[in-house]
Amino acid sequence: MDGQERARRQDMLLDLVRQAKSPLSGAQLARFLGVTRQVVVHDIALMRAAGVPILSTPQGYIYQQRESGRSQTVLGVNHTPEQTALELYTMVDFGLYVMDVQVEHPIYGILSGALRLASRRDVDLFLEQVQRLDAPLLSSITGGSHYHTIAYREMRHVEEAIAKLRAEGIHVDDV
Repeated sequence: MDGQERARRQDMLLDLVRQAKSPLSGAQLARFLGVTRQVVVHDIALMRAAGVPILSTPQGYIYQQRESGRSQTVLGVNHTPEQTALELYTMVDFGLYVMDVQVEHPIYGILSGALRLASRRDVDLFLEQVQRLDAPLLSSITGGSHYHTIAYREMRHVEEAIAKLRAEGIHVDDV
């Protein structure tokens, strides 16, 4: 395979992900492009290394656009795995957009995973996938301590969500 073929395929890949209304799986992209899923994963890794903002989410690949009209902050939280649904429902119920989850690993540094949760339905789909795959939460490696990047329209929504989380027994660091 020559570099021109790879460049054309990556251009097509970028167009597909940019234009998609919902996340596209590696298998879907592979079918569209007539290649294997491994080729798609490799191409996306190369593109991300070059600075192309493609994210891998539990639902598939998406093009990351800045949330227009929203500010962002990072919340430090600590809770049990059983409190995960309560935590995420509370955030989206107050209009917060949960972009990711991050943990600080003593050897690897910051490990993160894209979440992109905006509604209870998004949270339900995420939790169903965790259960179906029997996948441990990223926070399980840090005893429940983790961070979420959130996008919000009004700071009072963040403050109200934090107050509710604390009232429910979930530790939240001061913003």
